[in-house]
Amino acid sequence: MSFSRSKFSFFLYGIFLCSLYATLTLSIQNARSLVHSASYTLNKREDAERDGQYLLGIKRIRRLYCNVGIGFHIQVLPNGKITGVHNENKYSKYLWVCNLRLQSHMWLYGPFSDECKFKENLLANNYNVYESAAHPGMYIALSKIGKTKRGNRVTPTMTMTHFLPRT
Repeated sequence: MSFSRSKFSFFLYGIFLCSLYATLTLSIQNARSLVHSASYTLNKREDAERDGQYLLGIKRIRRLYCNVGIGFHIQVLPNGKITGVHNENKYSKYLWVCNLRLQSHMWLYGPFSDECKFKENLLANNYNVYESAAHPGMYIALSKIGKTKRGNRVTPTMTMTHFLPRT
C-alpha cells in the first residue's frame, strides 16, 4: 500500500511540476508579448511625437505644392519674385518654408527678413495654410495660372491657399 501511495505521490508531484512548467512558459510568452507591445506603443508614440513636431512648424526645407488649377510648386526666382510652376525646376526644388515675405503692397517676394515668418495651420483636409505672423489675416495663395494672389484677398477656406509640403 505504501508503494502505491509513493507512486501516487510521485505522480501528483510530476503533474505539479508539469503545470508549473506550463505556467512558467505561458508567463514568459506573455512577458515577451508585453515587451513587444510596449516597444510597439513606444514606436507609435515616437512617430506621433515626430508628427507633432512636424506640425509645430520646425524650420525645414520643403517644396510647397498647391493643387489649384493644374497644380503648382512655389518657386523663388533669383530676383526674389514668387510664382507657381507646374514642372519642377532648380528654383522650385527646395525652399525654407518661411522664406516668403509680404511687401507693403501685399505681394510676395523672397529675401529673408523678420516678416518672413508664417504660421503653419493644418486643416481638416490635411492641407496646410500659411498665415503671415507679421500681418495676421494674410495668407500665401496661388491663382489657377500660377501667379501669387494678394494676401488680403484670400481666406483659408479657398483652395488656392491649401498647400502640401513635400520633401
